[in-house]
Parts: sequence; structure tokens; C-alpha cells
Amino acid sequence: MAQKKRLFDTPKHEQTPEQRRFVALTEIAYTVVDFGAAFCFVIGSIFFFYESLMIPGTWLFLIGSVLFAAKPSIRLWRELKLLKMGDYKDLAQRKQS
Repeated sequence: MAQKKRLFDTPKHEQTPEQRRFVALTEIAYTVVDFGAAFCFVIGSIFFFYESLMIPGTWLFLIGSVLFAAKPSIRLWRELKLLKMGDYKDLAQRKQS
């Protein structure tokens, strides 16, 4: 049984150096956003132990939620940018099947 591929999942050996660099940069951005969101939720949780810090804690939860929402946006932006960079091969194969 063939393994399903993501929409624009081109093997690394088929990517251009520019595409590989772009993928690496977006993976770093994704990881930074992930850590930022986790940090906001941990600190926000600690703040909720103290009544005087509940409002800043609530803001940290909101910021963490926005960061978590940014993660799929980064992935979509990466895939659309790769498509624009000429990564049409996989898309064409999926369209035929």
C-alpha cells in the first residue's frame, strides 16, 4: 500500500537549495512559535495561583492561543510558497490519481 503524502511533500533530494533553505527557516519559525506558546501557557498557569496576577495570566493564555493558531498558518504559508517556487510535481501527481 502506498504511503499518503502531504499536499506538497517533495522528498528533500528533489528540492532545490532555495527550497531546502526555506523549509529549514519555516521549521525554525514553527519551533520558536511552539516554544513561545508553551512558555506563555506555563507562565500564565503559574500566574493563576496569585490573584494579583490573574489578568496578566489571562493575557498570556490569549497570547499563547494566538501563537498556537499561528502554527498551521506557518505550514500553509510554507506549502503555498513552495508551490510558487515551482514545486508542482507532487501536486500534479495527486491531481491525476
